[in-house]
Amino acid sequence: MDTKEGWLCARQLFEGLREHTGADVYGTVVEPWLERAAGEYRAKLVAGAGLLPRWAAEGPDAGCQELLWELYALSRVSDVLLLAFQPHTGRDEPWSSAVTMGQYLELFGRLGMTSFEESGVFDPFLHEIVEVEQAEDPDEPVRITGVVWPGLWLGPLLFGRAGVRVRAGVRHAERGVADRSPLYWAYRRRHRPTVDLSQGWGHNSQWRTDLRVDLRTAAGAELNALADGDGIDVEWTGSVLTPDERCELLRHRCLVRTPARAAELAGTPGWQEDLFPFDWRLPAV
Repeated sequence: MDTKEGWLCARQLFEGLREHTGADVYGTVVEPWLERAAGEYRAKLVAGAGLLPRWAAEGPDAGCQELLWELYALSRVSDVLLLAFQPHTGRDEPWSSAVTMGQYLELFGRLGMTSFEESGVFDPFLHEIVEVEQAEDPDEPVRITGVVWPGLWLGPLLFGRAGVRVRAGVRHAERGVADRSPLYWAYRRRHRPTVDLSQGWGHNSQWRTDLRVDLRTAAGAELNALADGDGIDVEWTGSVLTPDERCELLRHRCLVRTPARAAELAGTPGWQEDLFPFDWRLPAV
């Protein structure tokens, strides 16, 4: 993103975090980058986010595209900084650049974002399931039992959902599925596989990935509001998941229960990573 101080982008911050060794990553890597971002960079982020509802209704332009790429790069920064707060499941995690939660919130707050820890009623628009406590009653609704990390708003844009622990009956959220199945529209999690559109591309091309745009406007919530598709009817996935399962995948960004056709799908390796919901949106247009 061009600024009066020269080119500045979140990719620079991400790569600085990746290359850092030793202590005080915040003071050494984050703080100098933030000082450059304090003026024009922050203003462009905030102004661009304010235009997203219009772009969702009328169609994006070149300015929107640059913003989505930059927001995606920032989401990568967020993802790797949140790794330290996620469950340890034995997977190797090469990132050692840990910050405190206070430093995490300061970073994104100085970029114009507002944090939230809403824990009253579970809402997949606002909340990502991190851990499931399985209730004995299969019909017990999802209830938040703890907040693992806060969510972030950038104007009308939900930049990041809050990570939460929940208790639920198996018919609403199944342990081992809702908290461990592949998470779409995410770069990295410590405790589960992730799938985003940067995967499989080269060193530079992967940064031409759009952030998923979830908006809350006067008209209500809009999920994946800048997607190219008309709704959630994708031919191949439509033959794999039921309509309810497709809606759940879009809302939760992952499967939350074992699919009805799981036994048939067992013979298709990697099917959970190949559902490709990236063109779906709600409400449909």
